[in-house]
Amino acid sequence: MIGRKVLALAAALAAVSTATAQAQEVPPNDMLLATLWTQRSVEYRANALTVFSLARIRLDEALADRSWTAAPNEQKGSFGDLPPAVVLDVDETLLDNSLYQAWMLKADQTFSTRTWNQFCADQVSRAVPGAVEFAKYADSRGVKLFYITNRDASTEKDTRLNMEKLGFPMGGNVDTFLMQNEQKDWGSAKSTRRAVVTKDYRVLLNIGDNFGDFDDRYRSSEADRAKAFDADLGYWGKQWLMLPNPTYGSFDTATYGHDFKKPRGEQRKAKWDAIETWVGPKQ
Repeated sequence: MIGRKVLALAAALAAVSTATAQAQEVPPNDMLLATLWTQRSVEYRANALTVFSLARIRLDEALADRSWTAAPNEQKGSFGDLPPAVVLDVDETLLDNSLYQAWMLKADQTFSTRTWNQFCADQVSRAVPGAVEFAKYADSRGVKLFYITNRDASTEKDTRLNMEKLGFPMGGNVDTFLMQNEQKDWGSAKSTRRAVVTKDYRVLLNIGDNFGDFDDRYRSSEADRAKAFDADLGYWGKQWLMLPNPTYGSFDTATYGHDFKKPRGEQRKAKWDAIETWVGPKQ
């Protein structure tokens, strides 16, 4: 009898030990904290809601000031009487794609066009907190919303359906979705697409999550990115509003020269070397 109890206890301890070992086997991944923060934290929700609350205030200010434009390089000539518009990025600005980030993390995968397009086709992206409410508010004020996204043109139908289901205004009889590669000169840089909007509209706000949503110099060096940012400092928080996105972006790739062919280990080493650190306690 005692022998059986000892065996049962040993089996239970072995099971606990195995479960503990398995729990410790989760592999380290660069995206864990960023994805967790984006998907689960109230801090992320609060940050996004703050940006879109400010966007309402700035929108009302812009409507009252006909000299106001959020497209200083593209808005030409006399634009004060043009109908108002807002330019918005889509991914991580209006749509939360953390489900895709989590899949890459748990499957130990990196971004690929094939899997990304499959994700877009599933139409499971969620709305960033505050995004739908702001979009509806702008639409109610007679402001046209233009979605300038680097999703490929082949994903336009799926993107439209996903956003329509979430309640984003679709633009009526105006094509408000300006996808990458939809036209010959519509690459990843967005100024050519903003220029299309400014021909017929006064752009009141530009809202995004990546420097490239505002400035075509986003794929330059870290030093040049900082210089370009400082040159337009007066626009941030007024005409240009930035959503938080710690999961991916040109801030990340700038550390390794935007060379996507570099092995993951080299990319990680470049990021490791780029960060500044305290010297530590004296020995």
